[in-house]
Amino acid sequence: MRKHRGDFLIIMLMLILMGLGLLVMYTIGPVRANFLNAALGKTQYSNNFFFLRQLISVGSALAMFFVFAKVLNYKKIEKASEVALAIALSACLLLAISQVVKLPLAKCELGACRWIAVGGLSIQPAEFVKFAMILYLATLFGKYNEKGKNILHSKEFLVRFLGSLGLSLFFIVVAQKDMGSGIPIAVIALFMLLQSGVPLRSFMLVMAAAVILGVGAIMTSPHRRERVTTYFGGKTSETGEKKEKADAKSYHIENALIAIGSGGLLGVGIGNSVQATGYLPESINDSVFAIMGETFGFLNLCLILMGFAWLLLRVLRVADYSVDYQNSLIAVGVFAWIMTHVVVNVAAMTNIIPLTGITLPLLSYGGTSMMAVGAALGLIYQLSQYTARQRVADDERMPVVSGPARNNGAQTIEYRQFNNRRRR
Repeated sequence: MRKHRGDFLIIMLMLILMGLGLLVMYTIGPVRANFLNAALGKTQYSNNFFFLRQLISVGSALAMFFVFAKVLNYKKIEKASEVALAIALSACLLLAISQVVKLPLAKCELGACRWIAVGGLSIQPAEFVKFAMILYLATLFGKYNEKGKNILHSKEFLVRFLGSLGLSLFFIVVAQKDMGSGIPIAVIALFMLLQSGVPLRSFMLVMAAAVILGVGAIMTSPHRRERVTTYFGGKTSETGEKKEKADAKSYHIENALIAIGSGGLLGVGIGNSVQATGYLPESINDSVFAIMGETFGFLNLCLILMGFAWLLLRVLRVADYSVDYQNSLIAVGVFAWIMTHVVVNVAAMTNIIPLTGITLPLLSYGGTSMMAVGAALGLIYQLSQYTARQRVADDERMPVVSGPARNNGAQTIEYRQFNNRRRR
């Protein structure tokens, strides 16, 4: 496939969302800093602390975007998928060991250890596991794909698929107690499995098993059960101590709804947020959508969501127009990753689903998430340079590795001809 001009809309939309996140961080950062300084009883954070850190995160993400868009060839990236996943899971293992033996390498907050502290920096391995899983699964599906055959019938494929997925979810959901990061990984695997062409019945069985495991993960964790019961409990008629406990459990979501509701149609304006002064927990991280609702109002929230939808459609377009089978799978994986974060974050902040800690891509405060998403979008931009002019049917994608060639260990690849298509 001859290289052509990439999809610059991906870059434009990414920059707009990043810029909007910086604007929000510039306005609420000083308020957040003052609140933390008052809570700690000392001046530890400057007014521009969070804005400058976010600016560094955006710069790092743009650097990652450039590396994956222009420096690294996508074929080399796909070949290194196993190594990438091994490194990401090794970081999770290091974090788990550090947590058990009480090493300062593990950074823990609110009873969960999800960050590796290196100097003054904190790295969240779960974000890189998501990206590495996309690359690994795309390569795995490509290796075992045969036209007309269900890859789930291959025992070797199932061992590698379930093994990598199970190990990733164990480290993140069980060891790190991070259900919010486990959900995107499960959705990524399901979307890529569906894109690989498995029969609908087989896919539904896998999906049912995933739902059962998800319910089990919730029921075996006290704090997850508490969030679900709080969601379904509604307002309590109790008084005294019981009412105080119930109000404490629903404090986060109630203040998120207050923030969105007080913004009205057009918002209270930049720098006038009340909830950011300390009422709404995680105002610069998981709750940034609610703060943006208060600041910019309902109509502008709709425009922000339209920006995400447009970006997701451009990513999905790369999947639809990719001639290469693995490229299409990677695009679907990135689509599932970003879409899950946006949908779950917005649904949690609007009380559609139980409260879940998950970032809003490109907007929430945090360097690791920003860098990982930047790298993923950089790869998508590179893949957009190798697409056909028209939508490619699933059975026309290449490469298709023949069964006998694979069994003989040969690297023969059968490329289908597209004489009836015009290349860009």
